[in-house]
Amino acid sequence: MILDSFRLDGKNALVTGSSRGLGAAIALALAQAGANVGLHGKSPAGEAPGSGIRELGRKTFYLAGDLADPQICKALIDETIEKFGSIDILVNNAGMIRRAPAAEFPLSDWDALIAVHLTAVFRLSQLAGQHMLQRSARGKILNLASLLSFQGGILVLAYAAAKGGVAQLTKALANEWAAKGINVNAIAPGYMATDNTEALRKDPQRSRQLLERIPANRWGHPVDLAGAAVYLCSAASDYVHGHLLVVDGGWMAR
Repeated sequence: MILDSFRLDGKNALVTGSSRGLGAAIALALAQAGANVGLHGKSPAGEAPGSGIRELGRKTFYLAGDLADPQICKALIDETIEKFGSIDILVNNAGMIRRAPAAEFPLSDWDALIAVHLTAVFRLSQLAGQHMLQRSARGKILNLASLLSFQGGILVLAYAAAKGGVAQLTKALANEWAAKGINVNAIAPGYMATDNTEALRKDPQRSRQLLERIPANRWGHPVDLAGAAVYLCSAASDYVHGHLLVVDGGWMAR
């Protein structure tokens, strides 16, 4: 049955930045599809979707840490393998944003965004990929790209640069690992109602301008990514490699 190919029973997943927002919605969706899901956030007071995952009868854990620290990346992969026995699915979702004119953009903010959005995505993917290759088992790596993987944005040059890098990293890893049974793909969310877009949503003029271009005529919600994430983490997408799936309410088609 075709719907069976979307099931994740017996699979072990890690979702970074999953204490709230997009990551929490993706983590819960993977658990609803059958996976055990490791959670991560920057704050020790996280684990928002943890109770819901346990209620589904799935295993979970929460590990806090700053992904700018390479040791946190290794700890997350090691903890997933130790708790669950393997890592079959990695979702690189964790993110942050800083806004400033290019001429005034602080180098410290540039370094922080590149570290979290790009370097950590590479390191986590590398570590998870090593484990998947050693096991000779199928694996799924799902990155969170952005509309700014295609466009430049305004006042967010470090974020745009990093997300452009995520798009290319997704393709480069897919080129190497597709034949080895590891799917590497990305979701490019549109304008979503999350912490990262709070400033935009509170600006009446900018919010109106954005909504006027979105054919769906609304901001996206974290749950809008759930189906796409399950698809790209399941056997239903086994022949999909290096793809950026846009979930944007029609923004890119405008």
